Amino acid sequence: MQPQDELAGYGYRQELARRLRFRDLLAYGLVYMVPIAPMAIFGSVYAGSGGMVALAYAVGVVALVFTAFSYAQMVKAFPMSGSVYNYAGRGISAPVGFLAGWVILLDYVLVPCLLYLVASVAMYATVPTVPVWLWLLGFVAVNTVVNSVGIRMTAVVTRVMLVGELIVLAVFLAVAGWALASGRGRFGWEAFYNSDTFTWSVVAGAVSVAVLSFLGFDGISMLAEETRGGSRQIGRAMAAVLILAGVLFIAQTWLAAMLVPDPGVLLAQGDPNGTAFYDAAALAGGGWLATVCAVATAIAWGLPNSMVAQVATSRLLYAMARDRQLPAFLAKVSIRRNVPINATLLTAAVSLALGLYMATRADGITLLSSLINFGAMVAFLVLHVSVVVHHLIRRRSGNWWAHLVMPGIGFAILAYVVVNANIAAQRLGLAWLALGVLVLASFYATGHRPALSGLAPAQRSGRDLERV
Repeated sequence: MQPQDELAGYGYRQELARRLRFRDLLAYGLVYMVPIAPMAIFGSVYAGSGGMVALAYAVGVVALVFTAFSYAQMVKAFPMSGSVYNYAGRGISAPVGFLAGWVILLDYVLVPCLLYLVASVAMYATVPTVPVWLWLLGFVAVNTVVNSVGIRMTAVVTRVMLVGELIVLAVFLAVAGWALASGRGRFGWEAFYNSDTFTWSVVAGAVSVAVLSFLGFDGISMLAEETRGGSRQIGRAMAAVLILAGVLFIAQTWLAAMLVPDPGVLLAQGDPNGTAFYDAAALAGGGWLATVCAVATAIAWGLPNSMVAQVATSRLLYAMARDRQLPAFLAKVSIRRNVPINATLLTAAVSLALGLYMATRADGITLLSSLINFGAMVAFLVLHVSVVVHHLIRRRSGNWWAHLVMPGIGFAILAYVVVNANIAAQRLGLAWLALGVLVLASFYATGHRPALSGLAPAQRSGRDLERV
């Protein structure tokens, strides 16, 4: 079955351009995750994990491998934009889908804002003559122009940026490895296990912060209607990106952990200035390496990473709007560029407004990070439930391994991480969910009960779904 035929079966027209290949999806996912993402939050994860920063990232990979598997199951069943919003709405029920979409909005809408803010603050520290607000405005403007031109332009730009990030990472790995071989630092395995600080609750709490580096592999599912190879390409790309990025994350954090100038101080005082990784880089290669890593991280977060985050957010808004669960103007697609233009512009406007506001708060970056992580993990929990409900209960699938064991393990790991997450993140996340419940209740009160079009194909037999 052709991808456009899959979409038509659910009552939708093919409006977005199917121009992305597997390599484009791979580049998109890696850029969204940022191969050098741990550099920005290394100190926080190190302190939160009792020095076992590599273990925190390893646990994160394991947890999200199960999540990627669940995404692959659901994107085959429902090959369209919208991610967890569509999977929960069609796999469980439309109201649950609305709440899942509402929760993941906390992730998708705030991610570009966080990325712009982190990048702008970092660039201001490097070039203090240019204020934070001007850096932020510049990043938003560049990305919005590129994304408005079309998905192909976005793919080309992100591939170029990805090459630059990988070069910087390769330089750091080579210099850090040479420094350790030359006697600098402390070679050891404490970054994976330290008997003096190890408890599973400590590791889980650190994973709830480290998961920020992994957010992005799930964004690939938003491109289901712009991919040439159909739904199977999405699942393959998500798994490949997650594993590859996980290996890179573990390698760089392990080396950096062995090069931290004063581990005791970092564990006791944390990393309020976010410079722990760059201090380790300076010990390995000198000030030039620290500057290269810092500037590369700022540019990576401010341009390619936030660029693809804007793409994912606009596709979520587009998917919810065409189902009339958000204002209809967000479903408008540019005829010339085949992009959801209004959703793209709104994402840019929200990112700019929130970014400027959060820049005035001392806890702006921390607050955004907590909200994003909580929203993403709760959405992943709903995803695992939707696999079980749709395939095992509704479709009566006999594949217990794929439709019960795998999502069950993924759910259990993530639930433990959520329980041990930052208390403030839990409270703010639950407050956002409560607001979503009130919005849903207002829909019912005004006679606009959430509904999804084209649900008939979801009622086909499990055997039919396997052939899709």
